[in-house]
Amino acid sequence: MTSLLAGDIGGTKTLLALYRLEAGQLVQGRSQRFLSAEWDDFAALVNHFLAAGEAWEERPSRACFAVAGPVRHGRVKLTNLPWLLEQGALAQACRLEQLELVNDFAVLIYGLPHLASHQQAPLLPGCGEADPRAPVAILGAGTGLGVALGIPTLTGLVAVPSEASHAEFAPRSAEEWDLKCWLMADLGLERLSIERIVSGTGLGDVMRWRLAVEPGGQEHHLARIDSDELPAATARAAAQGDPLARRSLDLWLGAYGSAAGDVVLQSLCLGGLWLGGGTAGKLLAELRSPAFQRAFLAKGRLSAVVEQVPVMALTDPEAGLFSAACRARMLQG
Repeated sequence: MTSLLAGDIGGTKTLLALYRLEAGQLVQGRSQRFLSAEWDDFAALVNHFLAAGEAWEERPSRACFAVAGPVRHGRVKLTNLPWLLEQGALAQACRLEQLELVNDFAVLIYGLPHLASHQQAPLLPGCGEADPRAPVAILGAGTGLGVALGIPTLTGLVAVPSEASHAEFAPRSAEEWDLKCWLMADLGLERLSIERIVSGTGLGDVMRWRLAVEPGGQEHHLARIDSDELPAATARAAAQGDPLARRSLDLWLGAYGSAAGDVVLQSLCLGGLWLGGGTAGKLLAELRSPAFQRAFLAKGRLSAVVEQVPVMALTDPEAGLFSAACRARMLQG
């Protein structure tokens, strides 16, 4: 039996899990959630987790940790923690033969070919079949907007991180132009990125704009909601038939669909496009709506290219941990 160690490291929490291979499939064994701030040293955290099962578990020789930050030459400094992680030193401290640090969004690429049906859901079932020789891509709206590409090689996919979400937001209508101008003035920005609109935070900002410019907006019940809670409150109000919230959500879905179609054109991900992030599972029905789909397919002369790409939602809340385990399996023992 081969044991693998996977981790999903964030500023607030760290998830660690052991996986084993059974008939070629990854099966999760013992897992544990840690509060990251309670540990001064990440290697000590890992060794604590491994020591807890030392008496009866096979010690893993390979590991992959998904990290909330940019990884450069095997090193990453976490923004909200005093942890400076380096692959070689960490492997030695934890007695691991192979270890890799991967950005926590880019790591999702490694899990895509191995997802089971319960971990994903089709969004545009009418689109084409996946080409296994072509690139794949993932786009995910959560607190921010993540983008990553997967390039096929003889040894499997190679994840390529991207900052495509920080490209300029391009309004497609007078309404989106008004939103862009208002938001730039409100936030004191010289430019507006796609992420400012297409993210959970962005949905809240779209609603804030509606409340500020629409007649009677300041008397609307959502005007009394804290900004952190406004995205979820907007989605709930839209589902309950509130017209102002519905218009805000539809604008957001259109911007998301357009951004997703642009990722297809930028990457030619004929192997498939996945939507991840915190909104994928929560807004699954909305992502299947005409507001999203029309914008996704509306690419003029290249609409026929976009129509070929199968689009899926990544709905597994532990997809990062699973994908890290998939990457650990790819490492040479």
